Amino acid sequence: MTSKSDLPKTSIVIPVYNGALSIGRLVDELIAELSPKFSIEIVLVNDCSPDNSEEVCIGITKKHPNFVSFYSLAMNVGEHNAVMAALNKANGDYALIMDDDFQNPISEVIKLINYMTNNDYDVVYTYYLEKKHSFFRNLGSKFNDKMANVMLKKPKSLYLSSFKIINRFLIDEVIKYNLPYPYLDGLILRTTSSIGKVEVSHNKREIGKSNYTLKKLISLWMNMFTNFSILPLRISVVMGFIFSFIGFLVGIDAIIEKIFNPNIPLGYTFMVIIISIYAGVQLIAIGMVGEYLGRIFMSDNKKPQYSIRRSFNERIDNGQK
Repeated sequence: MTSKSDLPKTSIVIPVYNGALSIGRLVDELIAELSPKFSIEIVLVNDCSPDNSEEVCIGITKKHPNFVSFYSLAMNVGEHNAVMAALNKANGDYALIMDDDFQNPISEVIKLINYMTNNDYDVVYTYYLEKKHSFFRNLGSKFNDKMANVMLKKPKSLYLSSFKIINRFLIDEVIKYNLPYPYLDGLILRTTSSIGKVEVSHNKREIGKSNYTLKKLISLWMNMFTNFSILPLRISVVMGFIFSFIGFLVGIDAIIEKIFNPNIPLGYTFMVIIISIYAGVQLIAIGMVGEYLGRIFMSDNKKPQYSIRRSFNERIDNGQK
């Protein structure tokens, strides 16, 4: 009979933000349900949450020192950066990434681990027949999905869920990326085409509300646009050609009208509209170039992906501080 120590280890990676009311029960249930069947570790990363998530997570590590390690970041860096911090600390043969809000049932965690270990994929994404997010969050997800089809050459049938599992090969490849603006799905899709997917159920959020604000969604989209594609720059060039051609046609039309009717006014309002459109296109193009240059500057300036202020794990809990 195979002992549990001979089984592949799964690191369950959970970024924590405003999760003080849910993370304790989530970890308790994960350990109760998974530890008899699998070799697991749980890696919690507090993304500088404004509530008392840090104190709660410290208590969890003391309650489950053999299963849980905890890292508290010095400032809020966003979900993908927090996941990168956790992946750099994960020791498992697999890393299962999930949220702290109970929208992914424990039974589906088991289903995802079993599917991964029984199939030869580098990553397995989940998808839902019905998502229990808010209308705004679902709308943002749909937009992100459509953009990923274009920017990342994502298969149209693949849904980029935050609830997924990756193998050790992919963990090691992903954490090689040390620049300040990671987009995890972009890193995965540029590394491997060995991708599986499995249907899971999705629960309503039990406590609080989604931490994804419009500002965070825009920041996430910009990471996808500027880190993994130069398509926005190419679109700017095409738009420049299109509007230049329109301007040329308008100019020819104005000359012809003036020749045949010298008394016709040049059209002040029309000219203002045309100039405003051209100026808008130029500003968009300049802004996009500036975004790329700014990110290059921040990367060269060694802006960190994350900074760990405090670490709590089994060794620390045993007195080795």
